[in-house]
Amino acid sequence: MNDIVTAFNEYFEVIDADTPELLRDVFRLRYQVLCIEQRLPGFEASRYPDGYEYDDYDVHSSHILLQHRPSGDFVGTARLILPDPLSPEKLFPVEQHTQLDPFFNINRLPRQHTAEVSRLLIARRFRRRKSDNGRRENEIVVGDSATGKPRRFPHPILALVVGLIRMSATHHITHWLSIMDPALNRLLSLYGLQHNPVGPLTEYHGSRQPYHYDLSIMLDKMRINHTQVWELLTDYGSIVPMRPAQVPSQVPVSAILADIEK
Repeated sequence: MNDIVTAFNEYFEVIDADTPELLRDVFRLRYQVLCIEQRLPGFEASRYPDGYEYDDYDVHSSHILLQHRPSGDFVGTARLILPDPLSPEKLFPVEQHTQLDPFFNINRLPRQHTAEVSRLLIARRFRRRKSDNGRRENEIVVGDSATGKPRRFPHPILALVVGLIRMSATHHITHWLSIMDPALNRLLSLYGLQHNPVGPLTEYHGSRQPYHYDLSIMLDKMRINHTQVWELLTDYGSIVPMRPAQVPSQVPVSAILADIEK
């Protein structure tokens, strides 16, 4: 039995934000976490008087929400910035806001199968907290199981990666780019998800670094070294990026944004 999978299925659900209502929930949650809770540079609440945080990349992104089953609350979200079908030459944020190392030639990546992981966030009450009851620092107790014992689950950021893998499979994405806090990369490395740095630290909503990840290499290593996590992320191998899949029609995000801005 895979206890991680059991705990995830009991307490979390990844939801595709594929309706106008769910996209609004995404933008509200991003505003709450980035502007109110974390108060990151560049996300001052005064810049978003409507209470929604969004940008022009959302038009060609795929979004997920993480729902906590017992409460029904949305406690996390993430997006994959996909290549812009209307402007294939449009740069990813990592290309615009960081300095990439000379050894990393981004033009060698299969651009139509490359996406940038972005807005990966968890609500404050579900982020890692140090414990005084002896449990490991990166572990959370998500509720009581049927036996009455607390059910342990790794850091909830891992639940969001479940959604990122699913979106990558749907959209035939094999390479991830990102701009991350190195501390987040160290956390991900605990589960076999360490990204490869491809440039120096830069100031971008705080101290951040550019990263690249080849999903096929990552999943192959994870299957050997972090088997339970691999089973969770791939649903026991049934969800793998680049499998043939029908890409769903895009939600008219531009129309939603226009409505919000009214």
